[in-house]
Amino acid sequence: MDAGWDHGLVKGGSALLSRPLQKEGCGLGVSAAMIAGYQILSQIGTGARSTIHKAIDSRTGQVCVLKQVLRQSDDDDRFIAQAEREHEICSQIDHKHLRKSLAIHKIKKWTKVKELYLAMEFVEGLPLEKARPNRLDGFLEIMAKVASGLHALHEVGYVHADIKPNNIILGNKGVVKIIDFGQGCTMGTRKERIQGTPDFIAPEQIRRMPLERTTDVYNLGATMYWVLTDRFYPTQLQQQTGGGSVDLVGPDQVQTPKEINRKMPAVLSQLVMECCQDNPAHRPADMMQVLSRLDVVLRTWAKKRDAHLSKNQGPKKAIEIPANESTTTDESNDE
Repeated sequence: MDAGWDHGLVKGGSALLSRPLQKEGCGLGVSAAMIAGYQILSQIGTGARSTIHKAIDSRTGQVCVLKQVLRQSDDDDRFIAQAEREHEICSQIDHKHLRKSLAIHKIKKWTKVKELYLAMEFVEGLPLEKARPNRLDGFLEIMAKVASGLHALHEVGYVHADIKPNNIILGNKGVVKIIDFGQGCTMGTRKERIQGTPDFIAPEQIRRMPLERTTDVYNLGATMYWVLTDRFYPTQLQQQTGGGSVDLVGPDQVQTPKEINRKMPAVLSQLVMECCQDNPAHRPADMMQVLSRLDVVLRTWAKKRDAHLSKNQGPKKAIEIPANESTTTDESNDE
């Protein structure tokens, strides 16, 4: 899911458009060549009440992502709010592993925002969900960059609250970007309803308890578990019942990454399992601790590799991660 921008512009009507939008189908399609000074190149995705385009800023020539969010009823106010929240968070943080928000434009009818347009940094690449690494060294590099980006986010007082493979973009030359901050919030926020992705959601998100740094630690731990094992960690949000309530189920006997792949470093397996602890107090306290322990894994593995090479036994074979055959679902995600 995507979002992002603000020159501080809040304008009404079609003044934002070089020519009127031509709505198609449900009203989300945009056939106009220009929107708010952005030339539309192609549609690259859709979400709840939104259409996402690759575009060029006609003022700077910068390629970006442009997102249109359309309000059709009072129920859609939350999608507008999520887009506004994403801009609020991402416009004030400049970090190489966090996607930057560039501008936001709003079209109002009376006092209500009717349509919202956001522009954000364009990242050429694939989500981790579709580009899962099969080497341990690649995995460690990616997760260290994600942890670094989350640490920067936490330092300015925000929690992402929806870290998962689909929200981590892998680009060329080692580029790693965290995206989709629509469910982000200030630390200590207690949300009114359950928000998150079932396969990666933390227990405190389900229980509507305050969200802290350790919430992102859990989400990242569940993400690491999936990458390393090709299985979802059994979170407590197992399913939604027909009546709209949720069933809370705890993992009885969760296999560790080490048990699934005996070549997995024990210290890495232990880190992943600690990140996924039900009690936030039993998880690593912050991303700096996660980074430190990932570094220990990398250095330990490097020493074993070097020792192997010194014995003239040829290159040490890299630990392989099981091939991915799973796909994620996000029935409770809002975007």
